[in-house]
Amino acid sequence: MSYIGTAPTIGNFQVCDAISTVNGQASYTMLVGGVNATPQSANHMLVSLNGILQKAGSSFTVSGSTITFASNLVTGDVIDFIQILGNVLDLGVPSDATVSLAKLTATGTKDATTFLRGDNSFATPDSGLTLIKETNASNVSAVTFVDGTNSVVFDSTYKVYFCTFTNILLASDEELFLRILSGGSTQSGSTSYWTGLYGTYGSPTSPNAFNDRYENALWGSPGDVESTIPVSGYVYFYNVGQSSAYPMAMGQMFMQRSNGNHYAMNFSGYYKTAISNFDGFTLTNNGGGNISSGNFKLYGVK
Repeated sequence: MSYIGTAPTIGNFQVCDAISTVNGQASYTMLVGGVNATPQSANHMLVSLNGILQKAGSSFTVSGSTITFASNLVTGDVIDFIQILGNVLDLGVPSDATVSLAKLTATGTKDATTFLRGDNSFATPDSGLTLIKETNASNVSAVTFVDGTNSVVFDSTYKVYFCTFTNILLASDEELFLRILSGGSTQSGSTSYWTGLYGTYGSPTSPNAFNDRYENALWGSPGDVESTIPVSGYVYFYNVGQSSAYPMAMGQMFMQRSNGNHYAMNFSGYYKTAISNFDGFTLTNNGGGNISSGNFKLYGVK
């Protein structure tokens, strides 16, 4: 193949370690950095003896890492240098810290936030969660996640959805309720849900187990919350985007009541009617007041 201009340099060019001649000896081992060096052939070398370049094949031959001169060297002969020009199409081993990201042929964005995959492409680590929407409540009666105009959908994109609620503050003696939405409407019939709860309550030094049941909400925090202590927790939603399915949820929460007792509980439940349009949910202040503050994040789970 011809080139316009200077042909590209190919090979791992190395200069062998100095060799001391031995009187009456023709063969010597070639080393680079104390390690045996093996040229591809004698034609890939420049050898200077006593200031004269030697002709490959007649003045010297090569076998492995051994160079053999045509005649024995004697005391006073000097091997000035042995230059190994490199092997055909062999770039050799790059020196440390010499290959930059720009030299890689991998596809994708190369930066501090990505990693190189086995298919030679850069990708961002996948946590398995996709943030769909985040809401910071401030004196609202309810926080609603629903499809349509709010651009938050419960559909077959994800089989499971995950919501975190943190630092939720309510007025004293009020209660946070979780209900589903169907067709954009809150489902709050007096016997629409079945929920089982299990956890601990009581003073911090004397917890007890309890079970409870809510028939008008998927989940509800025990009433009489302490207005200065936030309610926090999370909930998973199942059977989303399926026809004739029973919406289900499970999660955990922690709160403190105004009498000083704390509640740490697990909850799980379902909507007792099979529906085909489970499209959202709402967290409301069942005590009639507002949700003073709090952060809500909705994720899709792959």
